[in-house]
Amino acid sequence: MNINSNRGRFVLIGLAGISLLTGLWAGIARMGWFLPVPNSQLVMLHGPLMVVGFLGTLIGLERAVALQRWWAYAVPICAGLGAIGALMALPIQVSASLAALASLFLIAVFITLYRQYPSEHFIIMALSALAWFVGNALWFTDPAVFTIVPWWVGFLVLMIAGERLELSRLRQPTALIRRVFHGCVAIVLIGLACSLVNFSTAIRISGFGFLGLAAWLLRYDLAWQSARQPGLPRFMAASLIAGYVWLAIGGILWMVFAQFFSAGPRYDAMLHAIFLGFVFSMIFAHAPIILPTITGLALPFQNDFYMHAALLHLSLILRIAGDLLPSPPLQQWAGLLNAAAILLFLVNNVRAAILGARVRSIRRS
Repeated sequence: MNINSNRGRFVLIGLAGISLLTGLWAGIARMGWFLPVPNSQLVMLHGPLMVVGFLGTLIGLERAVALQRWWAYAVPICAGLGAIGALMALPIQVSASLAALASLFLIAVFITLYRQYPSEHFIIMALSALAWFVGNALWFTDPAVFTIVPWWVGFLVLMIAGERLELSRLRQPTALIRRVFHGCVAIVLIGLACSLVNFSTAIRISGFGFLGLAAWLLRYDLAWQSARQPGLPRFMAASLIAGYVWLAIGGILWMVFAQFFSAGPRYDAMLHAIFLGFVFSMIFAHAPIILPTITGLALPFQNDFYMHAALLHLSLILRIAGDLLPSPPLQQWAGLLNAAAILLFLVNNVRAAILGARVRSIRRS
C-alpha cells in the first residue's frame, strides 16, 4: 500500500480516530462515569492517547503531506502505532520509544523545511517538536504523568503559535513585534527546562509565556480581519479568537495554581483550559482546510459548525467553574458535554464531507 495515497492516509487517519475515541472513553471513565474498560491502565492513558495517538498522528500526517517525502510519514506511523501499543497493554517503553522516534522524525521534517524555505516559524515549530521529544523521552522512564504534561502542552502551543506566526507575515509585523513573540517563546522554553529542577516555578514561568503568546496572537493574528468576512472565514476567526482567550486563561491558571499541578480539580482546570479550550478550538478552526488537503475530500462550510464550537466553549466554562468551586457533579456533567462537543464535531464534518461528495458528483454529471 502506498502510504502517500489517499487510501494510505485514511489508514493513518483511522489510527488517529481510534486514539481519539478511546482517549475520550478513558477521559469520561476517569471523571467517574461508569463505563466498561478492558483494564485499569486505559484510564491512565487518556493523555498519551490524545497527545501522541491523536494529535501527534494528525500533525505528523499534515506535515508529511506538505513535505512530500516518503520518510516523513514515519511521524504519523510511529505515533499511531505507539498509541495502539499502549492500548494493547504493551510495556510503556514500547509506546514511548515509538513516540520518541516520531518526534525525532518531526524535528527532521522542520529542519528540512527550513533548509528549503528559511523562516523563523520553522525554527519555532522545530523547537515544539523538540519539546515533544523530551516529553516522550520522560514518558519512557515512566515518571508521574504530570511531570510530562508541561512538555506535551509546550509542544502543542508552540506548534500552533509557529503556524499562526507564519500567517501573520501578511500583516507585516515590525522587527520589534516579532521579537516580542520570540521572547514569549523563549519564556515558555525556559519554563519547560526549569521543570527538571523546580517544578512549581517552572509551571509559573511557562504560564507567563502562554499568557504572553495569547496576548500577542489576540493583538496581531489575522483572525480579526477574517471575522469581517462571512461563511468559513468568520467561523475560523471566531474559533481562533476563542482559542486565544482560553490560552490566556490557561496561562493565568498555571501562574496562580502552579502548586496544584499534579492532581485534583485545579489541575484539571489548568490542563483542559489549554488542551480543550485552545487546542481543540484550533482543530475546529483549521479542520475545514486541513482535512480536504490530507484526504482530497471537499468539506464545504456549514452553519452547523457553530454548534460543536458553542457546545465546547459553554461546557468548558461549566467544567472550569466545577473545578474551581469545586463542584464534582458540575465537573462530571460538563466533562461529558466536552466529549459530546468533540463527537458532534466529527459528525458535522462527516456530514459536510458527504454533502461535498454529492455536490462534486452532481457537477461531474
